[in-house]
Amino acid sequence: MSSIVTAERLSKTFQVKVRDPGLRGALRALFRPHYRDVLAVRDVTFGIDPGEIVAFLGPNGAGKTTTLKMLAGLLYPTGGRVEVAGFIPWTGGPAFKRRIALVLGNRQQLVWDLPPEETFLLNRAIYDVGDGDYRERLAELVALLELGDVLQKPVRQLSLGERMKCELVASLLHRPPLLFLDEPTLGLDVTAQDAIRRFLIEYRDRHGATVLLTSHYMQDVTALASRVLMINRGRLLYDGALEALVARIARTKRIELVLGGGDGNRVTAEALAAFGEVKSFHFPNAVLEVRREDAPTMSARLLAALPVADLSIEDPPIEEVIRLAFARGGEEDE
Repeated sequence: MSSIVTAERLSKTFQVKVRDPGLRGALRALFRPHYRDVLAVRDVTFGIDPGEIVAFLGPNGAGKTTTLKMLAGLLYPTGGRVEVAGFIPWTGGPAFKRRIALVLGNRQQLVWDLPPEETFLLNRAIYDVGDGDYRERLAELVALLELGDVLQKPVRQLSLGERMKCELVASLLHRPPLLFLDEPTLGLDVTAQDAIRRFLIEYRDRHGATVLLTSHYMQDVTALASRVLMINRGRLLYDGALEALVARIARTKRIELVLGGGDGNRVTAEALAAFGEVKSFHFPNAVLEVRREDAPTMSARLLAALPVADLSIEDPPIEEVIRLAFARGGEEDE
């Protein structure tokens, strides 16, 4: 299967003006400016197959949005090669734009004082979507996103979650096979986040769409992505399954206990510490952290030694794994 997105040694360098403090520095910057190079993306290589949902992870300033903009043809790279949906993004023209959608969680295309459907009709004209296809696709998207009577309300009266849903409708009316989503659940409440995730999975299953998304919400990643790309300081640190990353980075497991017996004095934190590091203990609940390879043995010992009503073995929270992965990547980069 040929990739729908191919990036080879993709790089982007920005020139930033350097200004010294004071009046003299301001005058020098005006008449004899000096610049320094900022490497936003450095030799990034990856491919994405049709139908994949891939999460692009990294701290602020890591190069995620810069990479997305290069893939979408909004920025020209300093070096490397890119092919997206069979096109070179900067030379693909209207045919390329019909193959992609770019949704930025902190930007909106909706007109503040008009109902969302006015923007939908504008996009229908831009992408030359036929009347029958427009009505069919609009009805499908409205049903999937449960928008109901929202379409006739001015955008300013909509909640943030409703606006993001309408942004998705506007971006998908031309039914692109490739979606670039930059923080699609940014600022949304838990209910709206869940609705967006369910929609993306359903849309991918119905139409075979490919999704590349950035998000700081690990729930987005675990719910949606079968694969993650991790970038930090412009360099790609990891490309693979999230489960494999956890197994490689997380050297520990967490044993979550519910203690029985009905007497909180029967088990103490000191007694639990003999089995592993006590992360939390509020009778009857306790969480221990042990070495990954010791988890089965320690679980058996706990069951034999203590009045355990329930026990489960879990990986550390995914947020901790991601932070540790970035920290290790940063150390290797120094």
